[in-house]
Amino acid sequence: MNEETPLISPIKPQSSNKAVLKEIIILGLIALGIILPFRLFIAEPYIVSGASMDPTFKTGDYLIVDKLSYELGTPKRNTVIVFKYPNDPTKSFIKRVIGLPGETVIMEGNNVRIINKDKPQGFEVDQSYVTHPQAESFQKTLKSDEYFVMGDNRRESFDSRSWGPLQKKFILGKPILRLFPINKISVQPGKDDK
Repeated sequence: MNEETPLISPIKPQSSNKAVLKEIIILGLIALGIILPFRLFIAEPYIVSGASMDPTFKTGDYLIVDKLSYELGTPKRNTVIVFKYPNDPTKSFIKRVIGLPGETVIMEGNNVRIINKDKPQGFEVDQSYVTHPQAESFQKTLKSDEYFVMGDNRRESFDSRSWGPLQKKFILGKPILRLFPINKISVQPGKDDK
């Protein structure tokens, strides 16, 4: 009776420091080769700071942001996005998309109306997620690559009302996971695509 040869065998530890160092370097390079492209092109962690999206997101919320979706598609209304602040791209903001490219955003008091090709008479945006509304009046027509974004906590949010529309090129992605705090772990946190 012949004994079968195993298809795989464990690596036997070598006693030399050189061999151990070589294995550590190889493992480090493999990990770097997997993690770095993943973080640069697919998903990246962010920590929320500030009250502009309260109560949807609070300071200290640890989010994983999908960076690939908007390379392939575009944000929808009421989607929460993470983006580079246009006036200082070293800073990242988190806000909710209110107006889409080519639309006119009208705010009268606490109500937000949208006028677009499909609804030339306009429609009111559902803002059930908004806390601390801020009564204002303005009208802004967006260009073909612009979005109008606002925080859920309107009184505390520094957003498109202050610095203008957001160009698509500044959009980084959307939160797909909230990992902290533990009691609020969720998939697609802030989702409200009504």
